Amino acid sequence: MASLNVGNLGEYLREQRRNAQLSLRQLADAAGVSNPYLSQIERGLRKPSAEVLQQVAKALRISAETLYVRAGILEEREREESETWASILSDPFISERQKSVLLQIYDAFRKENGFEPGPGSGDGTDGPQTGDDGKDAGPVSRSKPSKPSH
Repeated sequence: MASLNVGNLGEYLREQRRNAQLSLRQLADAAGVSNPYLSQIERGLRKPSAEVLQQVAKALRISAETLYVRAGILEEREREESETWASILSDPFISERQKSVLLQIYDAFRKENGFEPGPGSGDGTDGPQTGDDGKDAGPVSRSKPSKPSH
């Protein structure tokens, strides 16, 4: 995935917070994060997760996608694809490993249908794949599944 540009993100968050006329403490409370942590994000010292960015975006009433782009998690692209990536990255019910695998699968389908894969994912099948036990499950198969015999 792309490296985070936390300095640019922090400046942008500070500007949005001031435009919303919120103190650092008010925004931290509204986003459900600690005041020192939010301060560190604004100063470019911390790299927030997609989930934290989503909470901050909601508190500021701005697009989470905008923060993902500012943080370098997403590249600017067609709205539908960005929204799909943003939704997957911000899902609190799946692990980071599951998010990564899901995005790789999504990119593989897009590539199969003639579209470019998403940011930082190469051809959609880069990197090791892990099974449920967390062990390397080998590369993603590119062959078409066989039809079940009846």
